[in-house]
Amino acid sequence: MEAQKSPCSCGAEEKTRIIYACSAIGSNVGQLANAAACQLAREGYGDGSCLAGVGGGIEKLVGIGKAADERIVIDGCPVACAKKIIDDKGLDINRYVIITELGITKTPGPAFSQSDIQRVIDAAKAHSR
Repeated sequence: MEAQKSPCSCGAEEKTRIIYACSAIGSNVGQLANAAACQLAREGYGDGSCLAGVGGGIEKLVGIGKAADERIVIDGCPVACAKKIIDDKGLDINRYVIITELGITKTPGPAFSQSDIQRVIDAAKAHSR
């Protein structure tokens, strides 16, 4: 017997979720933020957006952020560059992660582990603001 489809589309659409991340090349946590955001996007958890474009005031990118149902921001450290850009453009942050608060030490250079990526991903999925 074939399952009947309901004509109602209530709840059928997923939330639009945009992921913004620090991507500082000078530190492991900046690159880790970017790697975790890319992995979340590959998994279909949300769509990535260009933080630099938002910071530069590119109207289309700011508009995408404003139209999203949810915004996730991943910063590498307490300097909070990504958060400051998002706040400056008046976008609400629904989930916010600072990687150094997860017990990952900031070091020069881009080296990090796959387990670090998973720790950030888990935090991004769990942290609500």
